Amino acid sequence: MTVVKSTLPEPARRVAGEALQSTLVDLLGLSLIGKQAHWNIVGPRFRSIHLQLDDVVSVARSFADTVAERSAALGLPPDGRPETIAAAYTLPGPKEGWLRDTEVVQLVVDSLAAAIERLRERIDATAEPDPVTQDLLIAITSELEKQRWMFDAENWPRDE
Repeated sequence: MTVVKSTLPEPARRVAGEALQSTLVDLLGLSLIGKQAHWNIVGPRFRSIHLQLDDVVSVARSFADTVAERSAALGLPPDGRPETIAAAYTLPGPKEGWLRDTEVVQLVVDSLAAAIERLRERIDATAEPDPVTQDLLIAITSELEKQRWMFDAENWPRDE
């Protein structure tokens, strides 16, 4: 069997690989919770949020593919198997059953915020060993921050 060889030294490859695999898990998980919420949302803002969830799912799936391909390019087989995602996913997820539109918005805001926080840690970790992976993580963070802002604006004004 042919193994893809990386141009990175092994310690750098290991750091990049861990960052990429964790990001893959987060992105695939975000796409799953986005679809779960998409199918179960109810409330007066059903249609607009239902459609907005598709944007998050599309972004998460597209970046998941890019992350997996980066990992493969480094000679590290990406692992997007359902059991891997289920075992490693730690971001907030939806409850079972119907979800009020306000609950969905808060769920997405919280999940994206947690993913962004984890991405920022990975950005720091990959700065020295692999700036190419770092650049990819920066791009993902930028888009997820945009998605978070758009969802967060949905629940204004808040009762505070």
